[in-house]
Amino acid sequence: MPTLRTRDGVELYYEVHGNGEPLVLLGGIMMSAASWAQHVPVLSRHARLILLDMRDQGRSGRMRGEYPLDVHVPDVLALLDELKVERTHLMGVSYGGQVAQRVALTHPERLRTLILANVNHYITNLLAEIGQAWEVAAKLNDGERFFQLAVPFIYSRAFYADHLEALHQRQAMFKSTLTQEWFEGFVRLCHSAMGFRMTADDLRRLEMPTLLLGADEDQLTPLRVMEEMYEAIPHCEFVNLPGTGHGACLERPDDFMTVVIGFLAKHRQA
Repeated sequence: MPTLRTRDGVELYYEVHGNGEPLVLLGGIMMSAASWAQHVPVLSRHARLILLDMRDQGRSGRMRGEYPLDVHVPDVLALLDELKVERTHLMGVSYGGQVAQRVALTHPERLRTLILANVNHYITNLLAEIGQAWEVAAKLNDGERFFQLAVPFIYSRAFYADHLEALHQRQAMFKSTLTQEWFEGFVRLCHSAMGFRMTADDLRRLEMPTLLLGADEDQLTPLRVMEEMYEAIPHCEFVNLPGTGHGACLERPDDFMTVVIGFLAKHRQA
């Protein structure tokens, strides 16, 4: 298993798949490299796909105390240096999209393009309240109850109508695999995002080609807030995946990947 040791001694797990121009994927707060299993065979035919488990995610090291969200920025840059990647396409989903915005703002010279899926440029009051509810659920230290309390915010009504059995199977998996260590890391990740904000001026400084992917049933990062980002980012495209929720990349993976692959093809280096 490839890992990168950060300057402060944290082991970060990553995977590399395929060839071509690099595409770094930063997942949402409950995601890991394993979450992209159904995407890897397709996306790796179009890019050198780099999956990173950030601190307190997946198979990466756990932190001992609280930290700001920006702690992940030098980790992403260190991974690019480790893999000798001068410039990359960068995609962030939800929490990973917040990190991606900070990387794009502070080190634009390292990015070819920026893809932001189901993410806002600040923490809305509703999202802050949902985050606190997730924290309460996590402190129960019970994977099944955590799933019941936290996950319904993520998927659309149609997805629950059509995939309830699969969701119950995933609920059982949560019960058997989530540990106290996972819950503690999850709470730290939640805390790190509190206070996250990109101002309108910050967004206007993101001059690389940018794709926004939203969903009209997303309760956590609603379209109306993503539209504010679209209006501020200079070279920006905006695609809505209708009838989907916050977990659009998992609800409609084929449509999600089609949009991403098309955007990459449009901006592939000559």
